[in-house]
Amino acid sequence: MTEFSFACIGVRADRYAAGPTLVFRLRVTAADNARVHALALRCQIRIEPARRGYASAEADGLADLFGERSRWGSTLQPVQFAQVSVMVPSFTGEIETDLVVPCTYDMEIAATRYLTALTDGEVPLLMLFSGTAFTGDGGFQVEPVPWDRETAFRMPVTAWREMVEQHFPGCGWIRLPRDTMDALLAYRSRHALPSWEATVAALLEGADPPADDPPAHDPLRALTATTGRTDP
Repeated sequence: MTEFSFACIGVRADRYAAGPTLVFRLRVTAADNARVHALALRCQIRIEPARRGYASAEADGLADLFGERSRWGSTLQPVQFAQVSVMVPSFTGEIETDLVVPCTYDMEIAATRYLTALTDGEVPLLMLFSGTAFTGDGGFQVEPVPWDRETAFRMPVTAWREMVEQHFPGCGWIRLPRDTMDALLAYRSRHALPSWEATVAALLEGADPPADDPPAHDPLRALTATTGRTDP
């Protein structure tokens, strides 16, 4: 069997992609200068939070994921980041190729919440490879890429932030259930609010009345009243 090794030598944000996308640069090496006709490669990318330190502000942002810092010895478990495939073209001995990784800014995703909490430094990644190789000098052989092929890479936090700013400049992103979106749309229409920012601001204005005063405005009731839904 052909012995393969992998290394990640860089990453960049794809400014021309339709959605948030990172492009990792891979170096693939076939031992003994072997001839490879094609390589159908699968890559699982994991974040390994235990392999870096965290400032106080970062620790506060990670509390929802990992709990208090005193518990991190047992809670800093790997976080799934992506699972992608790439078809590597014909090469002999060594080749460099791009691994395109579509990303999300959905804050319900653990990897996104982790990356958003980081302010500086690097993201410790582990890239695990498998797949099928088509090899042979004078013929054509099909070989598996062993499951134990892997490489570590430390991605600059700036690469993630650059990618997010390209698609959501100065903004955040929240995924909501359809019923909640319907209620928000009805509330915005009923109050003739010009934007989503104005809609959320109007709801927040009445969200925290003084403790000694009865609530003058209940945002939840304002939403449910427009759709006929009631409190659970």
